[in-house]
Amino acid sequence: MPQVKIIAKNFMDMVASLPAIKLDLLYRNQFICEAILRSLPPLAKKYVLQMLYIDIPITSKPLQEWLLADGSSKHKVAIDRLIQLRVFEVIDRKKETTYKLNSTFQTNLRKHMISGGILPREPMPQSVTARLPTSEELDAYAHEQWECFLLQLISSGQAEKSTSFSSSMMRIFQRGLLRQRDKEAPRLTESGFQFLLMDTNAQLWYIIREYISNSEEQGVDQADLIAFLLELSFHTPGEAYSLDTLTDDQTTMIKDLADLGLVKLQKGRKESWFIPTKLATNLSVSLTDSSSRKQGFVVVETNFRMYAYSSSKLHCEILRLFARVEYQLPNLIVGAITKESLYNAFENGITAEQIVTFLQQNAHPRVAAKIPSVPENVTDQLLFCCR
Repeated sequence: MPQVKIIAKNFMDMVASLPAIKLDLLYRNQFICEAILRSLPPLAKKYVLQMLYIDIPITSKPLQEWLLADGSSKHKVAIDRLIQLRVFEVIDRKKETTYKLNSTFQTNLRKHMISGGILPREPMPQSVTARLPTSEELDAYAHEQWECFLLQLISSGQAEKSTSFSSSMMRIFQRGLLRQRDKEAPRLTESGFQFLLMDTNAQLWYIIREYISNSEEQGVDQADLIAFLLELSFHTPGEAYSLDTLTDDQTTMIKDLADLGLVKLQKGRKESWFIPTKLATNLSVSLTDSSSRKQGFVVVETNFRMYAYSSSKLHCEILRLFARVEYQLPNLIVGAITKESLYNAFENGITAEQIVTFLQQNAHPRVAAKIPSVPENVTDQLLFCCR
């Protein structure tokens, strides 16, 4: 059985993949330089700050002197990351390698450290926007939009309210998550089934990555899109920012981001504005950051009976991918993992490891600590134990 794996890179991997010319253009923006600095490993940050006011290349020897005895592995990771992002320019000489900070990055980071910089747009006054959503209302909106987005992926008939995703979003679906033959309704691909079992951070990064990859087809420069997304990470969640400050391309982007719940669009009598949610302001956070993961809700007994404490229709549909859902109460989903449900999942391209990992990540807090690590023969064990 083929195993299709979706690799969801973090944002800085996308930045590092840009051509050198586009990277240098990005580094003309002071806030992007700060975003890059924030993303670096601790040791790499130290190197940048130590070299910020050194205008000549330095050899690797002074860098080694800044290390503790056990820091050689971290040193290699830091240097590799700085070179990938073109923050370090490598100058090869006969005797030893020397490093120099990217001049554009160095100049603009200096300016930002001294002056603090000014964002391209300031929040709108409350006298214009009147009442804005509270933090709780904004979080609920972002969650609802994201859930509706995923339900639309599972089946357009599952969404509780009508949705009209842009052509950019639908292209992402069609590229790897959905397939459609002739006049048949779109169906999930193997990658689509696997995508639904990812945690929210990984799902978001996959969509953002594909959105950026598709931007060239829309006539939008990838570097401009990345710059705008990085700028969004410096905006304050819950504050209103005028849509009139955006370019035409940025206006199109902001509408697509609203589909995902990254921003909320509102309109007043004369002006319109967007309100960033926490999803937008955390865009430059690494995938390894699990602070945004939600509390677990699934309990699986030793006889593979399953109880999910959730009122979410999306949770119910995801559990159907590998389990037999028997009934759903207002706050409880009851079912079982059976051989038949597992075989159906395997036919759709979902692996046993992904199922176990999903259950581990979403286990109810009272049982999460008791779950063992994924065994090597997890497929055989699941099929043997299930009814």
